[in-house]
Amino acid sequence: MIDPSCKACTKTWPRADHFIADLGLSKAYLHDDQFFPGWTVIVLRHHATELFHLTSAERMQLMEDVTTIARVLLQVYDAKKINYELLGNQLPHIHWHIIPRLTNDPAPLEPVWRVPHEPILRPQSELQGEIRRIQDAFHTERYA
Repeated sequence: MIDPSCKACTKTWPRADHFIADLGLSKAYLHDDQFFPGWTVIVLRHHATELFHLTSAERMQLMEDVTTIARVLLQVYDAKKINYELLGNQLPHIHWHIIPRLTNDPAPLEPVWRVPHEPILRPQSELQGEIRRIQDAFHTERYA
């Protein structure tokens, strides 16, 4: 199902040039704001707003997708911790925010939403370099 009023369904968010990997049930993208390096979103391919709207098999697969990307981000960014967020207040379409928290984190005890900052929008060349690093680690993880 596609909701024509949904930015995820109409593919206006996230940006196509931020694409990392097709996970089957979902897709992974590097988030626009890289104040927290490696901030990634995993977006469900079809429209659903709540986890209970998914079948049991879909929920399990989605958690496997989230786990795989989290493991990859932990490795690529040498993260101290990974944060996981599934909200949907601003965009009612199931999507997970997977956020590596690094040793030099400016606010290690705060959720990213509460850390005041100017968004860091990387130049396209840097962005593509980061995406390639994540993709390389993803392919190694996926086929190990």
